[in-house]
Amino acid sequence: MSADKVRSNDATSATGVDTKLEIVVIPVSDVDRAKGFYARLGWRLDADYDNGSDFRVIQFTPPGSGCSVIFGRNITGAAPGSAQGLYLIVSDIAAARNEFLSHGVEVSEIFHNEGVYAGPDEPYLFGRVRVSGPDAEHRSYRSFASFHDPDGNGWLFQEITTRLPGRVAGDTTYASASDLAQALRRAGAAHGEHEKRTGGQRDENWPDWYAEYMVREQAGEEPPQ
Repeated sequence: MSADKVRSNDATSATGVDTKLEIVVIPVSDVDRAKGFYARLGWRLDADYDNGSDFRVIQFTPPGSGCSVIFGRNITGAAPGSAQGLYLIVSDIAAARNEFLSHGVEVSEIFHNEGVYAGPDEPYLFGRVRVSGPDAEHRSYRSFASFHDPDGNGWLFQEITTRLPGRVAGDTTYASASDLAQALRRAGAAHGEHEKRTGGQRDENWPDWYAEYMVREQAGEEPPQ
């Protein structure tokens, strides 16, 4: 384990107060154009408040997200399009990309990075020196696709199916029925291998095994054997 990872885990354990990231501010030049774009993604419109003169704020929340985005008039002094490297975590990157394409959104091809983080391609994390296609082993954290809103704010899909150890604590939750279905499929495939190792006999306690596998997977722990 790297020193950076050790420091990260130590910092996480040092705080006892929940501090939940709630809002990310997106700088835009045309508020109505941005509203139309994010609505087209299928994101939930939470608020559109306009005081009729010098202030307007719009809030959208992606499906399954605990964090929302806001934009509007006199919301931020940042230059429109300057927000880059905004991550959307998905369990099936191909499905997420195809959904956005079906909404008329231009999305890059799926790519991976082979651990190379420097180059001329895109000026934000994991967007540089893109290697075409998903990670060959479909490992978590390794596959990406990118898109931009009309102002050029840059978004990345990142495929994560298993979290690193120490990254998830508390109750096991899934953001959507699709995420839960994908987790059940992974548990089913792993359980099939488990039954092979135990002589091919039907495991009558398979619900317990599935539950243990899914809890451990989401917590980034070693799965049952």
